[in-house]
Amino acid sequence: MHIEILDPAVEARMQKQMAVTGAASAGEALLHLLDTQEEQDRWLHDHRDAIRMKIRRGLEQLDRGEGIPEDELDRYLAKLKARSA
Repeated sequence: MHIEILDPAVEARMQKQMAVTGAASAGEALLHLLDTQEEQDRWLHDHRDAIRMKIRRGLEQLDRGEGIPEDELDRYLAKLKARSA
């Protein structure tokens, strides 16, 4: 199969991807991207039920008024990030 990239922006992204991954060719970079995407898709599939449960729990918390006000969100997220570091 032959793939021709006509969009200069896509060509630049492919060149950047090749540099980042150390790929020797566009085909090698595409293979890396496909492997990565397949791994992500598998992970999402395997964790689908847990993700849905967490979203459902969050929506229920919001319905009960347990959400974080928008003006406090940045401070709350910074605190969580500091705790995990």
